[in-house]
Amino acid sequence: MKNKFLFLGIAAALFIACESDDTSDIVINDNSVTTTNNTTGGGETPAETTVNLNGLYTENLTLDSEIEYIVTGPVLMASGTTLTIPAGMTIKAEPIGVNAYIAIQQGARINAVGSASEPIILTSNATTPSSGDWGGLILCGRAPINSTPDGSEDIATSEVGALAFGGNTPTDNSGNVEYVRIEYAGGAIDGNAELNGLSVYGVGTGTTIDYVQIYEGSDDGFEFFGGTVNASHLVVVNAEDDSIDWTEGYTGSLTDVYVQHGTAHDKAFECDGFNTDFSNEAGYFSAPTVTNVTIVGDGADDGDEAIRLRAGTRFTFTNVVINNFDEGFDLDDADTGTGVVDDDSNIIDVTFNNVTTTLKNDTGASFTEADVISGVGNGTGTDIATWGAGWVRGVN
Repeated sequence: MKNKFLFLGIAAALFIACESDDTSDIVINDNSVTTTNNTTGGGETPAETTVNLNGLYTENLTLDSEIEYIVTGPVLMASGTTLTIPAGMTIKAEPIGVNAYIAIQQGARINAVGSASEPIILTSNATTPSSGDWGGLILCGRAPINSTPDGSEDIATSEVGALAFGGNTPTDNSGNVEYVRIEYAGGAIDGNAELNGLSVYGVGTGTTIDYVQIYEGSDDGFEFFGGTVNASHLVVVNAEDDSIDWTEGYTGSLTDVYVQHGTAHDKAFECDGFNTDFSNEAGYFSAPTVTNVTIVGDGADDGDEAIRLRAGTRFTFTNVVINNFDEGFDLDDADTGTGVVDDDSNIIDVTFNNVTTTLKNDTGASFTEADVISGVGNGTGTDIATWGAGWVRGVN
């Protein structure tokens, strides 16, 4: 194989997200390691069998299904490049936590399109894999975020790696992620700098995220930092933190979502209207629509919250089933309450099974449960038994 690889000599620096382009300089060294077979067969060039991936890739990278690839550090796809991963391929990452991840930077694209019979699997290379072994997949786009002024081309930078994201292109295209399972990923450095199973930074509607599972992650499953992308057929099993997060003015849609809690977990959804570490520079809040959701709790902990909505987020949840929680919906902060009072936020057709408190109002605003929830008992959730057949892992 004759791909041109540029490799990082050091792990990506760790940064807390900020509102200016302070991306660190990248030091490039060649740290590649290739293992070949030893049968030359009459002087033929030995065939490559294993290739380590790390560093900055400035040309298209198309992986070969005949080769084993190991992620040994940050894999950074530069603007103008495409990473192509064939259906049915498994890529493994060294268990070095957030120092190993795959990042599609602004202007780059990923083409990872599997199928139900041939999913793409991104997983750990540990003999005994566990949550947080590596940093997962990161997509960075140029769609709007509300931590920068509305209509501006200003960017923010990611919590790990200081990767640029955000802008003023709602239709920005970061590529295609379909029938992909991400295992044993995520992780936090200091409670602020975190990576998730799939971290989605300012990604636009030109991007496809469909049929994606996060399995046994140590931080959040999916987290949407602003942007407009519409994602569907999402599965999170045994995330140790929240399964679905949004913040920084996310305004896309999530359709057909299945969440299943394990022993260690936080919320199924934890959703912010803006990043409270900064300010709402754009003056608008996250406002996604979420349709066809099933959430399965473990029913073991008092105070468990299925869906927490805060920091002014607006929302529309339709066709939801929540099983085995102390609290179904927990609404926090005055701005979130304003969204309910202004009829910008609604929950339509929801079924609660073994849920003690269906709605908790900690916003300070005056409204009743009937003002925000309608169609109690009408929710049927998502049909994961049909659309998840053949490619998801660990679903009860």
